[in-house]
Amino acid sequence: MKSLIAFFRLIRWPNLFFIALTECLFYYCIIIPSLPATYYLLPHKLTPQLFPFIIAASVFIAAGGYIINDYFDINIDRVNKPAKMIIEKNINRRGAILLHLIITTIGVGISFYVGIKTTLIILIANIISTLLLWFYSTTFKKKLLSGNIIISALTAWTILVLYFATNTTIIRTPALTSDIKLSFNHIYKLAVLYGGFAFIISLIREVVKDMEDIEGDAKYKCNTMPIEWGIPASKVFAGVWIIVLISALTIIQFYVLQFGWWMSAVYCFLLIILPLLWVIRNLYLAQNAVEYHRLSIAIKFIMLAGILSMIFLR
Repeated sequence: MKSLIAFFRLIRWPNLFFIALTECLFYYCIIIPSLPATYYLLPHKLTPQLFPFIIAASVFIAAGGYIINDYFDINIDRVNKPAKMIIEKNINRRGAILLHLIITTIGVGISFYVGIKTTLIILIANIISTLLLWFYSTTFKKKLLSGNIIISALTAWTILVLYFATNTTIIRTPALTSDIKLSFNHIYKLAVLYGGFAFIISLIREVVKDMEDIEGDAKYKCNTMPIEWGIPASKVFAGVWIIVLISALTIIQFYVLQFGWWMSAVYCFLLIILPLLWVIRNLYLAQNAVEYHRLSIAIKFIMLAGILSMIFLR
């Protein structure tokens, strides 16, 4: 039982649940209501039967990424979070690398099946994702900004993958009815909106986490933003992106209010914009790892609130 609990902690099961939840909300609240019945007459389409395989591919690839990240972070984690270490304490290093290979291979295998049914773009992108997760753990995590951007882009991909799975019929079926084209355009706009939100909020959180982990990262010569630019400059960087996100969300709310979506606007203001203002205020007051960790958790809840807002679009 202890080994099983350790395994689920190693693969970050709450994060995997969050990935699955995000894709479920985007599929059932945006894609399904947007597609006309004629879409399902097309070849190479995203069907309700195929959708769980997309979730499975995303979850397995992410789980493999978490394992390999912890595998290469053993020394750093001894400094930053010794109480939370799994590898070497509960699972040996050889077992961890074997788990990574098995889980990642399953994820790529499922991606191959999905790619055959929809488009090989998904297979190619998911293979690139596995490679990026490996090189992130070995190299890019220790480089200025590159690791942060990779993780943020992969977070956005969990949403964009569904757009590509739905939209590839344009490539294979040139003659499409106007209702299908309109639905694809609608899905595209929302995919960009939520993908952009996921990218920016994840980038902010990654920089805050780097500030939290600065002690261990500095000891093992990681060239993260807080180490290279300093904490004050890193706070400015994160703060600027928070302001950009708040501004974009505010503009969007003025737009949706024209359609009378008051509940959506109130939800966004109370559960996303106000918490972001709280984060930016406390970011500049934060001085230690405990306070940065608290901010990281708050940003994660803001991300969840943003994803849950898809419910209003159904």
